[in-house]
Amino acid sequence: MCATFRLFQGVFALLICAASPAPAQTSKEFYAGKTVTVLVGSSPGGYYDIGARAVARHLGKYIPGNPAVIVQNQPGGGGLSLANRMANGMERDGLTIVGMNRALPQLAIVGDPNATFDPVKLTWLGSLTSYENDGYLLIVNARHKAHSFADALAIDRPIHLGGTVAGATNIVFGLLAHDMFGMNADLVRGFPGAAEIWLAMDRDELDGQVIDLSAILVGRPDLWREGKLRALMVFGRKTRMPEAPDAPTAHELVKTPEDLALLDFAEFPFFMALPFAAPPGVPPDRAKALSEAFMKMARDPDFLADMDRAGIRTSPIDGEAVRKVIAAAALTPPAVRARFARLLAM
Repeated sequence: MCATFRLFQGVFALLICAASPAPAQTSKEFYAGKTVTVLVGSSPGGYYDIGARAVARHLGKYIPGNPAVIVQNQPGGGGLSLANRMANGMERDGLTIVGMNRALPQLAIVGDPNATFDPVKLTWLGSLTSYENDGYLLIVNARHKAHSFADALAIDRPIHLGGTVAGATNIVFGLLAHDMFGMNADLVRGFPGAAEIWLAMDRDELDGQVIDLSAILVGRPDLWREGKLRALMVFGRKTRMPEAPDAPTAHELVKTPEDLALLDFAEFPFFMALPFAAPPGVPPDRAKALSEAFMKMARDPDFLADMDRAGIRTSPIDGEAVRKVIAAAALTPPAVRARFARLLAM
């Protein structure tokens, strides 16, 4: 009887242990010994790729458990296929981060049928720049006959500007220069990336492009420093850039309230210009760990020196600030969003 009772006690104890929840795993325990992958929806060597590789070199030391961090390039549709997969099919365990093309949330907001994600619901970690010390410049080769924005309006020969895929900012702002500001600009589309556009400019197959100052300093710093490029106008700022004092801002040139509303909507991605996100639904403790690690990294002097060597100007904002930029843009009146969508379709 005693033996039977002892056996019952043992079985009962095992059942109690099995029914008790396991101690919750901390973020440090989860990340220790693992690898975090930073996915980039563009080819190696460009602005987004170089930023992501700098992140990979520094982020791991700030994530609890100090996981390894690697980069994988998965180009396709200007990063749109990657953004869709992040939102709809990617593991939500906190082991995958996406270095995102800043223009993609805009596509979702205007209802592009190819953008099957809600940008507000992504787990935003932050952006490496809010464009405080950067600008989106319409540049031409210095040998071009247009020496100013006024010259660009007066010449009868089109200025041939290079662009990549539909919806990319270099296409959008080339179209704005033409349609809103009257510049005789011809958009040559379909270039795979920045390297091919630069090569076409070298060969005088293109006159110029619309591009971040940081991206110039990443791709062709010598051309900028030697005065072989000329800025005709600048987007993404309300004050002129010290590096291009003769180039007017788009805000100086806009003429009507309707055009100003369109310009403001078009420019909002610049204020979260190098963003990083994880899928929606990442466990809250891991999302918090990643977000805090991102901002600590973004202020790390070694990281800042790394970005400076690469030519990328930083002015970081956190994930909540990115979300607020996107949420505010989503409140843009439907008529303005529809006008922007028509611009994208051109």
